[in-house]
Amino acid sequence: MSMKLHHRVDGPAGAPLLVLGPSLGTTLDIWEPQLSALTESWRVLRYDLPGHGGSAPAASGLTIDDLAQAVLDLVDDDPMDDDEFAVGGISLGGAIATAIAAGQQGQQAGQQAGQQAGQQAGQQAAGARRRVRSLVLCCTSARFGEPGPWLERAALVRASGVAQLAPALAARWFTAGYDGRWVTDMLEGVDAESYAACCEAIASCDLTGRLPAITAPTLIVAGADDPATPLDQALTLAQGIPGALLRVVPGAAHLASVERADAVTPAIVQHLGGDSSHAAGMRTRREVLGDAHVDRAVAATTGFTRDFQHLITRYAWDEIWNRPGLDRRTRSCVTLTALVARGQLDELAMHVRAALRNGLTPDEIGEVLLQTAIYCGVPAANAAFAVAQRVLSQG
Repeated sequence: MSMKLHHRVDGPAGAPLLVLGPSLGTTLDIWEPQLSALTESWRVLRYDLPGHGGSAPAASGLTIDDLAQAVLDLVDDDPMDDDEFAVGGISLGGAIATAIAAGQQGQQAGQQAGQQAGQQAGQQAAGARRRVRSLVLCCTSARFGEPGPWLERAALVRASGVAQLAPALAARWFTAGYDGRWVTDMLEGVDAESYAACCEAIASCDLTGRLPAITAPTLIVAGADDPATPLDQALTLAQGIPGALLRVVPGAAHLASVERADAVTPAIVQHLGGDSSHAAGMRTRREVLGDAHVDRAVAATTGFTRDFQHLITRYAWDEIWNRPGLDRRTRSCVTLTALVARGQLDELAMHVRAALRNGLTPDEIGEVLLQTAIYCGVPAANAAFAVAQRVLSQG
């Protein structure tokens, strides 16, 4: 089943990708409490479920693997062409993330279509599993109880609409006394048929046997007072996923990431590794080289060059350029000299522009190049002056 999910991407270009899914009845805005912290180091892709938020409605017959494939399609369509990504979700979104990380979506369907198709699906599944670098599961389950109550809820919603569920869901989503109206208000715009279809997907969901296939480092967050996915379901995940870490959050029900964002957000950031070095390096890289240059470099990044781009962003532009021992003017002088000595004229042109951004005047750049004539050789300095003259004349 093919579907296109509405989504939004926030965070610095070139940062690693983090994909986050919402719970049933909510939209991508459910991740707002975490967004500021996560976008310091990650490019965060949030999506809406079918018939929720900006996503088009869906008919009955949905499965968790259908939804997982739709999310993978978003990743594959991403202009940054991320090969690896982190993924997470709340409740239904967590089950979708689990299916992606288990890497078996579509495999059974492929086997039903024939042995060759099954082998191809298996290869695609294994590839998807290897792409997941980290997994975050919030208040979710491998199996959401018996199917009967979910099918009954689907029938109720088809008959009476989604909004009438708000009082009952508020009592499940939050502990008594917590004001979560900004979340329950999301129910008003949900398409009833799509909500029912998602209920049916949950009813048929059982990922228990697929948990051991997950290889990504996994954080499981459980609300201590969660009546929807109680602690025993979180324990099933923790015991089934190799090496998974379980974090139980006191004073929280089903939407612990909203109610106790003060506890959940730091746990997620810590688990994901919060690549602060990449974020700091990207800021410095943009400040020194300019947005236009960095945007071109990011746009030209491929799966083959991505690791190298991350390397120079973290280690050159953070570990070295952000050291306190020298100011940026001095580092530009050193860099210009080194590039002249090595004859790296393309890089020299880029760093002449960077030197201007770092506060060196054209006369000071000329003094640096003049000194290289003595210590690097006149021919090297001659070529360097030609490059610098061309750059300076361009304004």
